[in-house]
Amino acid sequence: MVKFSMKAAIWVLSATVLISACKSKHPSSLNPGKKSTATNVDFASKNGKAKKGKKGVAATSTEPEGFAVMPYKSQVVGPNLVFIEGGRFTMGALEEDVMNSRDNRERTVSVQSFYMDETEITNLNYLEYLHYVQRDSSAEVASKALPDTTVWYDPLSFNDSYVTYYFRHPGFRMYPVVGVSWVQANDYSIWRTNFVNDNLAKQATGKPKKSSLGGKKKKGQAMAESEALATNARPAVESGYVLPNYRLPTEAEWEYAAKAMIGTQYADENQSNQRIYPWDGSSLRNPRGKHKGEMMANFKRAKGDYAGIAGKSNDGAIITEEVYKYPANDFGLYNMAGNVNEWVYDVYRPLSSMDFKDLNPLRRDGFLDEEKRYDVKGNNSVINDKLRVYKGGSWNDVAYWLSPGTRRFLSQDSSTAMIGFRCAMISTGRNK
Repeated sequence: MVKFSMKAAIWVLSATVLISACKSKHPSSLNPGKKSTATNVDFASKNGKAKKGKKGVAATSTEPEGFAVMPYKSQVVGPNLVFIEGGRFTMGALEEDVMNSRDNRERTVSVQSFYMDETEITNLNYLEYLHYVQRDSSAEVASKALPDTTVWYDPLSFNDSYVTYYFRHPGFRMYPVVGVSWVQANDYSIWRTNFVNDNLAKQATGKPKKSSLGGKKKKGQAMAESEALATNARPAVESGYVLPNYRLPTEAEWEYAAKAMIGTQYADENQSNQRIYPWDGSSLRNPRGKHKGEMMANFKRAKGDYAGIAGKSNDGAIITEEVYKYPANDFGLYNMAGNVNEWVYDVYRPLSSMDFKDLNPLRRDGFLDEEKRYDVKGNNSVINDKLRVYKGGSWNDVAYWLSPGTRRFLSQDSSTAMIGFRCAMISTGRNK
């Protein structure tokens, strides 16, 4: 009986190895093989020429170039980005709807994996952007990119120093940029895409070397990039060395990333609890460790109370604070609650929770629930296609707005001292 069991175990193990070996021979996106599975024709070699014939059969000089398949290991991860594994979650407000807006009812949706900035875009990041825009663009374009520093001004408050110093003084370098409209945030995302990809192209020398944004370059990749430089063009998307677009996250992506329910995932698909905030529990203070009792986010504690008293109970910031100041959530994202609200891609509609797709939901302007349904001209509504959603709560908001399910809106051309942004990017070819 023991001998039989041992033989059976060896047979099962051998079969498993054999099956695994067979499976490993199947082509994949990362290893498509040397021949086309559709035509059985050899893929082109790295220099773009068709491969030689079989042994003893010379390829003719008139042999046409084959279809080139560039070596590819994985998506190059752009600077400041964190991988967010996609999944299912309950989107919507979890707390009592104190505003009685009923515009974000609970519903189950799924979000594809993506990347997101681990921090809000800082003053330093935005000053870098302005430097290159002023250098490479017209004065008119550069002027439109400037943040509105007067968002700090209030005739009943002495915030004048923030108007002058908050954006440009070195002491505020790592604070989140504010006074930026949705349109400006979108323009920044477009510039960042072009700038980062152009920088990747400039790194190409024709020789394999380490890239600051990825691992060692393959010979084919370096050659493709060198050719691109010679023709004053960016490497082709097919090369695998071009980053997808930076963009504002969708509302669903932002809310999914903020809740970070991956931190409540255990042995199976069940989750132990929902989350009111980007951390466990209903408390706004750290419940354990050496930082026990400290605030988990930067927010307005009550009327007239922006930080508490000086000392241990202070949340550390009367206005904004540096982007790495508070603990990251379980995805590694900082300040997904508090500090500043953040623009998302979606146009605002009160019916977003009713007219939606349950896979990668997004509210576009001009589709379903159109602007014409709302009486803007008669001043009976403010809803139009230029209203954009912002989320997350800020230094000037009470704790209610720290919940990822809450949402508000503002004109895409407007800006305040309470709204900033971060970028997102699709993840290609993997869910893990």
